[in-house]
Amino acid sequence: MRKPHSYLLCLILATVCCKTKSFFNPVIKEEHRPQFHFSPPAKWMNDPNGMVYLNGKYHLFYQHYPEGTKWGPMHWGHAVSKDMINWEHQPIALYPDSLGYIFSGSAVYDKDNTSGLGQGGKAPLIAIFTHHDPKGEKAGRKDFQNQSIAFSLDEGKTWKKYAGNPVLKNPGITDFRDPKVSWNGDVRKWIMTLATKDRITFFSSPNLKEWTKESEFGQNEGAHGGVWECPDLFPLILNGKKMWVLLVSINPGGPNKGSATQYFIGDFDGKTFKPLITETKWVDWGTDNYAGVTYSNIGERRIFQGWMSNWQYAESVPTVSWRSAMTLPRDLSLKEVNSSIHLASQPVPELKSILTEVNSLKDLTVSSSLDLSDKIKGYGSQYMLKFESDQLKDFSIVLSNDLGEELVLGYEKQSNQYFVDRSKSGKVDFEKGFGVKHSAPRILKTAGTDLTLIVDVASAELFADSGLNVMTEIFFPNKPFNRLSIRSTEGLQVKNMSLTRIKGIWK
Repeated sequence: MRKPHSYLLCLILATVCCKTKSFFNPVIKEEHRPQFHFSPPAKWMNDPNGMVYLNGKYHLFYQHYPEGTKWGPMHWGHAVSKDMINWEHQPIALYPDSLGYIFSGSAVYDKDNTSGLGQGGKAPLIAIFTHHDPKGEKAGRKDFQNQSIAFSLDEGKTWKKYAGNPVLKNPGITDFRDPKVSWNGDVRKWIMTLATKDRITFFSSPNLKEWTKESEFGQNEGAHGGVWECPDLFPLILNGKKMWVLLVSINPGGPNKGSATQYFIGDFDGKTFKPLITETKWVDWGTDNYAGVTYSNIGERRIFQGWMSNWQYAESVPTVSWRSAMTLPRDLSLKEVNSSIHLASQPVPELKSILTEVNSLKDLTVSSSLDLSDKIKGYGSQYMLKFESDQLKDFSIVLSNDLGEELVLGYEKQSNQYFVDRSKSGKVDFEKGFGVKHSAPRILKTAGTDLTLIVDVASAELFADSGLNVMTEIFFPNKPFNRLSIRSTEGLQVKNMSLTRIKGIWK
């Protein structure tokens, strides 16, 4: 497919501006454009794909339509980073072909060349993805999604599709997609975690080319308000014991409507996943963290990144030349609370590289309202707020502007819930369900809280109670939110607070 000239121009500008300072950069001047979250140079983006670490660089591939700002024939866009914060945009990695569009998938480093696709002593980087045949779908066939691979011998700069594609053919399932592949050292095989309509199917392979079905999970577990998508399976350690986490995105059916990602914790023996409990749990209770998966080839550390949007309104948001961004990358861990195990997430420490101008405050009393606007003056709606309190009372964090628009986040003691209210946040009429209040039941039962709020122009990521409660939300004010206050009708004692400016990555 021919690359449009306008896309190439944006790609060149974005690449230059990510590497060097520039007095002219149309990208960073766009209304609502995030300044330190990853976004495409132009046009449409959705799911993160093929996230892998290799030779000092993180590779982020993503679902991309380079000819429009709404979903279209899917490609894999590509960017690389040394720290997951500062990105360099790369040429498109994978284009649609005679087998179909390039849907979501994963990438692995085949260091032992099990695939035999390495050459000259070079181990290949292998992309595993879903080929989606639009003609087969239109004709009413059920087998229009199949799994294929491509390989790169130059660290992702160029790709060649395997001549024997597809490597896993559809048995007749309308939703048969989003392969997440990893090496399982216990059974010495590659394990594919695949979304298959209303459940997950596990396959194994010695060489990434020949796959054997092992088991299924989920037909009668978890949330089923929509189709299951974008799974991921990985181990985490809790109290010296290895446990397995299975992520499953669902659309619709999220706890606050639209898209969301649920998770299960259990055991995996290389064949079968057995959950410890089947209670539905959510990675993020906000409405704008979907299809998130983790980076491969990074050892025991588990880093997650999601698409910062929601299928309920993703194609209707009021941006012009581009659509959507990714969440900040997050470190995942397991925590035990009241004999129940939960997945927690926190922003990666690499974020420190763009933090500057810290305002630190101690022993504050919030009586009715505490105005912090002067503390973020000149921050350009790009900052991190952190505070700790030994109390847990009703409070609201209010981002606002001189038009009277506001985004309100906080905690309500009576319902024991964190919340985000974007009903007065600016542009909300592009979708009838956008301008509403969302909530998240608090997991901890103890008094006191710690909270981190990261604001980037038109997004907020809230991490409460050391990342046990997470809410991610986008919003679209008509003027930037240049004011900040904390309100508490009961009165709230804040032990420590900091406000830190976050530098942009586009300049």
